Amino acid sequence: MRLRSCIGSYFFVMETTDSSASGIVTWQTILSKLSDRKDLDKTEAQWAMEDMLAGRTSHTIMAAFLLGLRAKGESPLEMSSFATVMSRYKTEVVLGAAAVDTCGTGGDKRHTVNVSTGSAILVAGAGGKVCKHGGRASSSKSGSADILEALGVDIDMSPEVVARCVESAGIGFCFAPRYHPAMAHVAPVRRELKVPTVFNFLGPLVNPANTPYQLVGVSDPKMVDAVAQVLSSLGSKGSMVVFGADGLDEISLTSVSYVTEIVCNEGGFAEEKRYQLDPRDFGFKLCQIEDLVGGTPNENAAELIDVLEGRLQGPKLDILVLNAGAALYISKQSESIADGIEMAYESVRSGAALNALNDLVSISNEEVKTGT
Repeated sequence: MRLRSCIGSYFFVMETTDSSASGIVTWQTILSKLSDRKDLDKTEAQWAMEDMLAGRTSHTIMAAFLLGLRAKGESPLEMSSFATVMSRYKTEVVLGAAAVDTCGTGGDKRHTVNVSTGSAILVAGAGGKVCKHGGRASSSKSGSADILEALGVDIDMSPEVVARCVESAGIGFCFAPRYHPAMAHVAPVRRELKVPTVFNFLGPLVNPANTPYQLVGVSDPKMVDAVAQVLSSLGSKGSMVVFGADGLDEISLTSVSYVTEIVCNEGGFAEEKRYQLDPRDFGFKLCQIEDLVGGTPNENAAELIDVLEGRLQGPKLDILVLNAGAALYISKQSESIADGIEMAYESVRSGAALNALNDLVSISNEEVKTGT
């Protein structure tokens, strides 16, 4: 364990040496640095993101930038700089209580059921507050927006309705295209590339509700520490970033998962822990990845209802409970992951998780019915 100050960007120094020397930033200099596998400084990274979100950049340049960045590997400084600019363009949601976001970056190509969405509903049923941020599927059949829509949720909620859902149902959803309208300039490039880019990893960093707690699954083991460090530097009170040894961007049920956990304690210091999480330590049986494979949004929605109504047991329930337990723990709703797991099981057994989903569906559609 390491202790570091929670104040400021304690994981890295925000230097702007290259661009500040000349005062000039151009796409030519940026792409040249990336081709030489050199990290961008803060000024260059922010300039690039600003140019893209303002719609001043061609699709060709965007594609070259995103692929060059991925090939080099995104640095924590670059990601923090990108997130700072994206936050200036987002529509904010004001919540009345601290909430957690459960999300995966996508791109693991495992085509599993919607783990982060299902586990979020269990967290809400257990008494936690969740403000989920996500969009439609890009590399799988069913993203968080797709399954929620299939369940009857009006995903295009206003900020006020999102806040009402979190307050009354315990869970709300921020549909990324609505809350990050400037991303429309980048969306066509991402769709055409069809490979994970830095934007997959930026989603958890720019939740419109500025959730202080995060459970984030990443599809690249090199990004576990980086995402945790950036979350903390941006003000997270508690984050758990995970990567399954089987490649899942969730806490896996087929293998151990690698975890970087950072919590800001009452003394103003960040406690940083790295460890492996083994499902067997919590009484789960390991399964095969085939046991977790999902289908279309409608198929995944039907299976989730079966889980919530107690008709479906086994791996597809267990992986939701395991991830929900971790989310309850990192958001300080339980003393330990084990306690959180028991709370998540009770959320299903008691029907509270199903009630949370039904409330989310009802409240999200009130705006449509009343025209408010």
